[in-house]
Amino acid sequence: MTQPSQATAPATLAGKLSRASLLAAALAAALIAAAVVIVIVAGSGPHARALAKARPAHPGAGAAAAGVPRAGSAQAGAGAAGATLANGSSAAAGAGGKRVSVAETADPQEASSFPAPATVHHKAAAAPASASQQIVAAGAPSDAEVKQELAQMQAVERSAKRQQRLSLTPVPGGESVGGNGTIPIPPNVPEVVQRVIAGANAIADFPYVFGGGHGSFVDNAYDCSGSVSYALAAGGLLSAPETSGELESWGAPGPGRYITIFANAGHTYMYVDGVLYDTAGRSGVYASRWQVIPTDNTGYVVRHPPGL
Repeated sequence: MTQPSQATAPATLAGKLSRASLLAAALAAALIAAAVVIVIVAGSGPHARALAKARPAHPGAGAAAAGVPRAGSAQAGAGAAGATLANGSSAAAGAGGKRVSVAETADPQEASSFPAPATVHHKAAAAPASASQQIVAAGAPSDAEVKQELAQMQAVERSAKRQQRLSLTPVPGGESVGGNGTIPIPPNVPEVVQRVIAGANAIADFPYVFGGGHGSFVDNAYDCSGSVSYALAAGGLLSAPETSGELESWGAPGPGRYITIFANAGHTYMYVDGVLYDTAGRSGVYASRWQVIPTDNTGYVVRHPPGL
């Protein structure tokens, strides 16, 4: 017969161990549950939702799955420049990025633009980008070069002012500027405006032919919209020739600070840094498109390049 104290001691110890194990297990389970709740709450916050939206659902999703063409693809390049049609009309960007053809209509100012006869064969113009290269600044010079260039610049400015006073006298027979038909490129205007003036100077004395400059920027004669398109392209503002009807909706509405375009269905012209650039009103077949006296703007839509 065993003693009662010896029989109950192991049972009491086992009970204490069993309760301790249960408490430890319960505590561990509670800690795991709390960690799960924290992870769920963190994953449902606004930052996590934003990351989930920004992250593709699977490899290959994203821009391609959304229909956005990859850079450099044919789809990405198509439609950016705009096509020029065989009949001299251009395809302008319409709603939704679609191209809408606007035919070149008869220019009501053609008679006063000295249209060139068939016997006139003028040399072809350079590409607009090439024509605007004359105003591109050189690289960083030394101090001595800076002083030399400053003296040269001051001399050029003085000469330009004298030339401007001489050239802004109309040639008899119309309103074209004299001299070589060009105007000085002002140093105190944005570079894009300088490039537009350089491009306009490059074809200022080219003959007028209806439809000229629409099959290609490189031509040997330019009509009103071909002339404006060439100059704007020289400034990097246009990638394909526009008809006068298309220029009615080109750019931003209203006059600009440096460039203002006037257009209607049949004719267009512009003012660049306050000087009129127009095919109508010139003084002869080879007279300049730059003109001294402003013209009547009645009946024209007023547009300008955004920011200019």
